[in-house]
Amino acid sequence: MTTPAELLRAAARPDSSRPFLTFYDDATGERVELSFTTLDNWVAKTANMIVEDLGARPGERIALLLPSHWQSVVWYLACWTAGVAAAPDSDPAQAEHVVTDPAGVERAATCPGERVLVPMRPFGAPATELPAGFYDYAAEVPAYGDQFAPFSPVTGDLTALERAGGSATGAELVQAAHAAAAQWGLGSGDRVLVTADLGTAEGLLAGLLAPLAVGASVVLCRNADEAALPRRAQTERVTRRLPEVPE
Repeated sequence: MTTPAELLRAAARPDSSRPFLTFYDDATGERVELSFTTLDNWVAKTANMIVEDLGARPGERIALLLPSHWQSVVWYLACWTAGVAAAPDSDPAQAEHVVTDPAGVERAATCPGERVLVPMRPFGAPATELPAGFYDYAAEVPAYGDQFAPFSPVTGDLTALERAGGSATGAELVQAAHAAAAQWGLGSGDRVLVTADLGTAEGLLAGLLAPLAVGASVVLCRNADEAALPRRAQTERVTRRLPEVPE
């Protein structure tokens, strides 16, 4: 396997109906659970939107101005599925396209290419107000196909991630995912609690890439209430918290 999209397919293969991602937002009370099948469906639809609406091609960059969220996970995987680079919290003016939550609209407006608003409303509801010049992701994405076929093969040598500290190809992300999973001792039966920011290198490994590498599942918490986490860990049958928090 040389691309993160291949990690997703391999992780889903044993039982695609089992949950991969359970998302909590302690500021809103939202809880969303995605099986591998449901996640793959969202990823395919979003990859089709990337190619058809945004007109993005392999090698281009999409600035992701998104918080830790289940829809952010979808966008990372959709970028890698379509062969474009995900550029978390990068300068939208230097990217071909941009995807933002409502808090980043002003920054996103500097992007010369296509602009997408992810409303971040509970259960993926459409925006109540849409800024001029933006697609409403929640309103647009349901119409796209449940299967994605790239115009040309997506290979591991394509740049998959760009951030201020440098860039990584798909193959390098896969290698880092396996290395992190081995370092943390993760296995397919693990259920990982993550409160770290997906926009950081460690957060992306803990909250997405390393669990995918071994077929583990993730409980991703935004605006985490530390006092509520021990009970949540018990309810969700969490086996690990990553990155590890000193006691």
